[in-house]
Amino acid sequence: MTIRYRTVRIDGLDVFYREAGDPSAPTLVLLHGFPTSSIAYQELMGELRDEFHLIAPDYPGFGHSSAPAAGEFGYTFDRFADVVDRLLDTLGVRRYALYVHDYGAPVGFRLAVRHPERITGIVTQNGNAYEEGLTPFWDPFKKAWADPQAGTAALRAYFTWEATQWQYTHGVPDTTLVNPDKALFDQALLDRPGSADIQLALFLDYGGNVALYPQWQEYLRTHRPPVLAVWGRNDEIFGPDGARTFAGDVPDARIHLLDAGHFPLETRLAQIAALTRDFLRGLSD
Repeated sequence: MTIRYRTVRIDGLDVFYREAGDPSAPTLVLLHGFPTSSIAYQELMGELRDEFHLIAPDYPGFGHSSAPAAGEFGYTFDRFADVVDRLLDTLGVRRYALYVHDYGAPVGFRLAVRHPERITGIVTQNGNAYEEGLTPFWDPFKKAWADPQAGTAALRAYFTWEATQWQYTHGVPDTTLVNPDKALFDQALLDRPGSADIQLALFLDYGGNVALYPQWQEYLRTHRPPVLAVWGRNDEIFGPDGARTFAGDVPDARIHLLDAGHFPLETRLAQIAALTRDFLRGLSD
């Protein structure tokens, strides 16, 4: 099965997504983080497409999807969840597992709370849902959430090439395994006119995700979806306690702390693909 690259029109926006596998097979929806896009899942889709149906969208403002100016579109995680929800409805996808990383977690958990009956399981790759997972990295963000006028200037440092490279390489034992092409692609999009304003709006909106953590935890306790955490234990954005804490709400959650950083797929692809394949097979038993 080949990977196909498609675009659909949703709410006046071009929404790009990658799709692979047999649509009659169990579906896995892969939701990307910052500062990347569905390109983060290209290799994983190649590993899993023989057995599963895979859909990986780009949010508005990311990847190949439309990127209207911040003043023309409400860049919030609520809106992202709306767009992904509409995309899945358009594609006729009614039952699916989620694979979430970074920003993908607040998008995915919104979908899970809206449609608990649709979710077959959750794979979280450094996709946080607990305050225990928030490291000191978030201190300047917390200041900006409390006082946006005073705190936003410091956040613009996270849009630089140095910051993008750091996300890919920090905590990685052997950085020669990290393909630099993805960071270069991410940075090219971050450097587009107006992109900083889009990303700043999302940085400020992220505080609303932390406020929703208790709701997501209640969903986990109530519905007990199968959970697989494949987490880079050296991540200084979402620390390993963010992975461990899932087991408090889903006692049989599978927790794997890998010797990797924020983007563990870049250096632990084969291991994560094998764990994900085994997990998804268990959902269909």
